[in-house]
Amino acid sequence: MNKFNVRDLDLYYGDTHALKNINMLIPERKVTALIGPSGCGKSTLLRTLNRMNDLIENVHISGHVELEGVDIYQSRDISDLRMKVGMVFQKPNPFPMSIFENVAFGLKAQGINDKQLIKDTVENALRSAALWDEVSDRLNSHAFGLSGGQQQRLCIARAIAIQPDVILMDEPTSALDPIATHRIEQLMEELRKEYTIVIVTHSMNQAKRISDKTAVFWMGELVEHADTQEIFNNPQDRRTKAYVNGEFG
Repeated sequence: MNKFNVRDLDLYYGDTHALKNINMLIPERKVTALIGPSGCGKSTLLRTLNRMNDLIENVHISGHVELEGVDIYQSRDISDLRMKVGMVFQKPNPFPMSIFENVAFGLKAQGINDKQLIKDTVENALRSAALWDEVSDRLNSHAFGLSGGQQQRLCIARAIAIQPDVILMDEPTSALDPIATHRIEQLMEELRKEYTIVIVTHSMNQAKRISDKTAVFWMGELVEHADTQEIFNNPQDRRTKAYVNGEFG
């Protein structure tokens, strides 16, 4: 089953044609990696999936992005959409508050006031993000006291707490050391059992390790989209071959 159906999608930043006639299906409860050279449109596509591009001035979008059959640019409330489609950014961005309050933030923003429900949800989210054992005795400590890798897992817990269907990840390990990167990748292996994950990564090795599907972008075009093993072992498009062979970065 597919979670997203992107059809005939074009996006312009002013006069710049950033995404060109994108058509792709994103399967449910799988990890889809978006790869390609810098500036090729992969992060732009990621941001169309929860309408983050709405925040950018002079953006024009045409085509369709359907989440479970509903076009998010026509029929879905943005706040509801962003509850269903969480996002983790390139650099960890915990809020300037305690560990507990970071995870509880989205719940309280929804108007949830039941203290026991909030407490239980925070614990479950931290456990799901493989962070509970490291922070359970200091939940009231400031989030900025965590390491970079812990902060990124906290951001994942914050996203999980509001029970989304989809988690978008924009180069979530690019600012982390190899050990923290490994922890995040292990976490994604667990999260794929419950969530649809779409990740932008510059690391082809990471895409190989953690994704089920890989989409290759090139100068705003989607040039190939297939099972990850097929993309790396038997690419069909010459641009994909060039990129996976390390000829372009």
